[in-house]
Amino acid sequence: MQKTFDCPKCGAPVAYELKPTVRCDYCHSQLIAPNELAGQPAQVVRINLGLSNSKFPKWIWLVLAIPLIGVVIGGLAAVGALAPAFYSASRAVKESNIPVRPNPPKKESTNTFATVLLDFGSEGIGPGMFTDARSIAVDGAGRIYVGEYGGGRIQVFDPAGKFQSQWSIGDRKTILRGLAADRKGTVYVVQGGLIERYKGETGEKLGQLSYPHSGFDDVTTGADGGLVAAWHSNRDDIVTFDANGKLVRTIPAAISSASGDSELSMRVAVDGSGYIYALGRFNDAVFKFARDGKFMTRFGGRGDQPGQFRAPYSIAVDGYGRVYVGDMSGIQVFDANGRFLTVLGLKGVAFGMVFNDRNELFVIARDHVIKYAVQPQ
Repeated sequence: MQKTFDCPKCGAPVAYELKPTVRCDYCHSQLIAPNELAGQPAQVVRINLGLSNSKFPKWIWLVLAIPLIGVVIGGLAAVGALAPAFYSASRAVKESNIPVRPNPPKKESTNTFATVLLDFGSEGIGPGMFTDARSIAVDGAGRIYVGEYGGGRIQVFDPAGKFQSQWSIGDRKTILRGLAADRKGTVYVVQGGLIERYKGETGEKLGQLSYPHSGFDDVTTGADGGLVAAWHSNRDDIVTFDANGKLVRTIPAAISSASGDSELSMRVAVDGSGYIYALGRFNDAVFKFARDGKFMTRFGGRGDQPGQFRAPYSIAVDGYGRVYVGDMSGIQVFDANGRFLTVLGLKGVAFGMVFNDRNELFVIARDHVIKYAVQPQ
């Protein structure tokens, strides 16, 4: 069975089977596939030429290098003499090959749609610092929870972004796939295919969400306190629970049955009316479902044009029903019917997004958190 993991370099989904190494289709990095049995996450292959361990004496390397240095110097001199003519010719060729594109509308190239209210965090392992944070949640009191992809660390911040505390969900081999918080301060963590519940302020474990089989990949909370979760084990299901954790409904093969294509990595969001939005990262599209689980519509598609996706990663819905999708181009915004509205540029990739009760957008971009105020409808 084909599986998927997130590229540790660019975050794009990578499919693999029984191979020790695989190449990322987006950043082309050579990767070591994760070892689930040993609890080892995916890694970028580091190339070592091994010159430091060479058995040749250093003076031999010096003798061999002297003629090469002479050739390089002579070549540079020749290139210097021809450089002006070469530059002019190459520039003419490049400019002739540049495709002419009309200037995009102003709303597609600016962030006037949203205003940055807060930006905190940096790369590191200290309090308020992140190494590879990809999950974010906000509870009813405004506390912000940020989870590292590996290592099991979850940090807690006050509404102003000030570090409060941290707690752990496991050892350094733990992979955190999803994170959500309800208004009461209960935090839901997806790890190892299960959904665990914790007390947000202290990290006290409250138990596990009951479901017959493991396979959960993402979770989000609804306005009614219920949960919507993405589940995958040979098929892509959407599973909903009420506020007490009781199973309500399963939408079997939610994306694959609507698209006709398999889906190995799904993110979910729900609006205030209970409509469910599923981001199919392998289908490069968003799929909308009614409260009763009936498929309604899809939008997006693979490409580089506005409204299309290139390695989409996260999804969220604001208080006006607008849908936000984070991918390599930024955060694209759509209305509830999938009509493209604008794109928000940001430094890095929006690996996780969530709205609070004040309709403010929180984004985790691996080593920092950005908080936006978005325009009203």
